[in-house]
Amino acid sequence: GLDSTVAAAVAKEEGWDLYLLTVVYGQRHQIEVSCAKQIASWVRAKDHKIVTLDLRTLGGSVLVGEGDVPKNRSEQDRGEGIPVTYVPARNTVFLALALGFAETVQARSIFIGANILDYSGYPDCRLEFLQAFQEVARLGTKMGVEGKAVEINAPLLQLEKSQIIQRGIDLGVPFESTHSCYDPDAAGVACGQCDSCLIRLEGFRHVGLEDPI
Repeated sequence: GLDSTVAAAVAKEEGWDLYLLTVVYGQRHQIEVSCAKQIASWVRAKDHKIVTLDLRTLGGSVLVGEGDVPKNRSEQDRGEGIPVTYVPARNTVFLALALGFAETVQARSIFIGANILDYSGYPDCRLEFLQAFQEVARLGTKMGVEGKAVEINAPLLQLEKSQIIQRGIDLGVPFESTHSCYDPDAAGVACGQCDSCLIRLEGFRHVGLEDPI
């Protein structure tokens, strides 16, 4: 996605060696997996793991189950309640996998593209959640017990989408290789109407650019 890509670019700028993790979890927008491969090449990742698990078994979200992805919602509607695109425990699962990967390569930091301002309805994008998972990393891993706990780093957490996009522009991010849509067509073309598409389009408009996808 756009946020994950910019987060990776920030990590690269800070001088980290990058070990990327992509999760295929039964999402309807699996086009993002092929995009992730392009981004891994762009950032010259040391490794790129693709882990497959099936959250469709649990359901609880239109992204991994039945139902329609909401379209053309107003900014006010998007800011109220937890949307049906929320996938139960998704970031908890993703961070757990990233933590395991981090231990195998002795990584000192996990970068995640979580953003609270654009996705205020998602409880697993909040600072409190990330701080709690930081404690999990300290208490529940060999590295943590040895005093070398992995740091959870969310550099985009408090940024507006337009600020994230501008940060990506400054870092040379190839936005044409990113994907954000929750409900793309069979060819992988973004719908332009789901919450994620609308937020992305608004962000590009605010910086005076046209979204390349």
